[in-house]
Amino acid sequence: MFAGQTGECGTVGADELSAMLWRERRQLELLLYRLETQLLHVRAGNWHWLKFAAADVEKVLENLRFDTLARNIESSALAIEWHLSANATLPMIASVAPPGIWPELMQEHHRELVLVLKQVETTAAANLEALLTGPQAGNPPLGSVQPGDDGTPAAPGAVAEADTADDVMLLAENANIERALAVTRDCSLPLLKEFLGLE
Repeated sequence: MFAGQTGECGTVGADELSAMLWRERRQLELLLYRLETQLLHVRAGNWHWLKFAAADVEKVLENLRFDTLARNIESSALAIEWHLSANATLPMIASVAPPGIWPELMQEHHRELVLVLKQVETTAAANLEALLTGPQAGNPPLGSVQPGDDGTPAAPGAVAEADTADDVMLLAENANIERALAVTRDCSLPLLKEFLGLE
């Protein structure tokens, strides 16, 4: 029997898969943190910071997608080694793991990934709700004329300048919101849900 093997089932591939699952868990936790940070800015009305918050979420999603693809390779190889189909889910892999630490460790990875994924989904939904409310509720329509401080109409030139500045700011805010919405909607992670046996 070769080192690192138990019975008919090798565990070298299990080491590799477990390492990838740890990495995926860390990335998922980081995604949750980035989404919570973005939500804080949205609820505080810090619309100008959304471009940075959304970029942070986007970067984590890119890393997570790469890690998911790498994990798919490891899980397929181990599944075949353990006499399963290449697209076996993590619960299926855990169910045929050789005696020792592997059944418990794979189950722990599954529990933690499901837990953090649900937190990500809840936080993403809260982000979407807050983002769809947006700053528009408290803002006048683009180009609308607002009275001066004393209730009298402001001078035409002042109105035009104010409207132009307000319009530009509102357009920038809306662009930031649209980007954050698009990025947040990408947090569904269907491949991970499939691997965890949730779909």
